[in-house]
Amino acid sequence: MTTIPSRLARAAHISSSPQEARSRVLKLYRDWYRGAPEIVTLYALNVSPAYVRHCIRQHFEQNRYITDTRVINVLVQKGQQEFQETMNCWKQLDHIMGILLQPRSRPPRTFLQKFYEGRDEDAVLPAATGILNPKTV
Repeated sequence: MTTIPSRLARAAHISSSPQEARSRVLKLYRDWYRGAPEIVTLYALNVSPAYVRHCIRQHFEQNRYITDTRVINVLVQKGQQEFQETMNCWKQLDHIMGILLQPRSRPPRTFLQKFYEGRDEDAVLPAATGILNPKTV
């Protein structure tokens, strides 16, 4: 299979209003949603396209309440880049599985709890927990 790098290439675009940013986010979400069956086929994943769509939706829902247009512009640009790299098959299976993995998060801790643990940063987090069971989703 050959890839055509310019197939999904788009020029960088900056949204000037929240409405324009919202429409760009929705277009990116539609692109990912429609690309789910092709992603499953390209990378020979043993999950259904519906499960990939569910994981993609979770990633978009994490950023749902961001209102700063500049932040939205950066996230959309990064999302478009990820989409292009994924659809052109420029990623390894581990990169794709990173989209499907459920990140392990810690409960919020106070300063003293972190101090008693011996560290004051949240940079050290456990690895991802693995693929969620599609039957429970």
